[in-house]
Amino acid sequence: MKKGNGLRMIQTAVMLTLGAVLAAFSVEEFLVPSGIFDGGIIGLSMVADRFIPVPLGVLTFVLNLPFLFLGWKKMGHTFILKAGYAIALFSVMTRVFENTPSATDEVVLAVTFGGVLLGTGVGLVLRAGGCLDGTEVVAILLSKHTSVSTGQIILFFNCIIYAVVGAVFGLEKGMYSLLMYFVTSKTIDLVELGWDNTKSVMIITEDGKALAGQIYRELGRTVTFMKGHGYVSDESKDILYVVVTRAEIFDLRKMIREAPGSTFTTITEVSEIIGNHIRTEDILEGTN
Repeated sequence: MKKGNGLRMIQTAVMLTLGAVLAAFSVEEFLVPSGIFDGGIIGLSMVADRFIPVPLGVLTFVLNLPFLFLGWKKMGHTFILKAGYAIALFSVMTRVFENTPSATDEVVLAVTFGGVLLGTGVGLVLRAGGCLDGTEVVAILLSKHTSVSTGQIILFFNCIIYAVVGAVFGLEKGMYSLLMYFVTSKTIDLVELGWDNTKSVMIITEDGKALAGQIYRELGRTVTFMKGHGYVSDESKDILYVVVTRAEIFDLRKMIREAPGSTFTTITEVSEIIGNHIRTEDILEGTN
């Protein structure tokens, strides 16, 4: 086994373990004592736990088993082994934290800190290539055969759960649970996709070489250079594509405003970057 592969395996195991423990801590120390419900199979287990005298961890594990079996057949062994480990550890840790004193009696604090910790835990598990909830397996499989995205399927399932929570336990509990779900979702995005807040910028201009050179000199960012034609004018245009950090956007906007000729620019969020983005220092290092 290569050293790099061994380090990656250790990193994956640490993220799966830490994620499952954080999620279990959040559920038992913040959500359950305040009557706040998660979505998915965990949320369904929390609802069932109010009526069935079975520990929450056992319910969560048992209800997830059919989805893990389905995923084993359809999604590959590696993913399901990671998911199975994370779910099993989560179930065990909920039993560990079950009898410890709750972290707070304030519902707003439970929603906020519980949502952040739960989102951090779930995000770490997802980043490691696993999952903590069987509904994600079903959503992934369904999205492959329909035009509905994975996120939309999960949201639909969770809306049903929160509607049940609101009807059975009171509208206020349903609203608090929905708010917690929003906090959790945003935290998952930050943990799973990173904090870099990179932007992709596409610039259509008449003199692309000069602007590309300025971006390279002042920001240290290489630019992908393309050629295009206007549909109405049929004039030749230069199309520049560059990825920058949020901190570099101000300087880039200034360059674009001061560039000669007319320009048309779009700036969009980048959720993930795969591969290496060449910067000035990368080229200088390669010449040493």
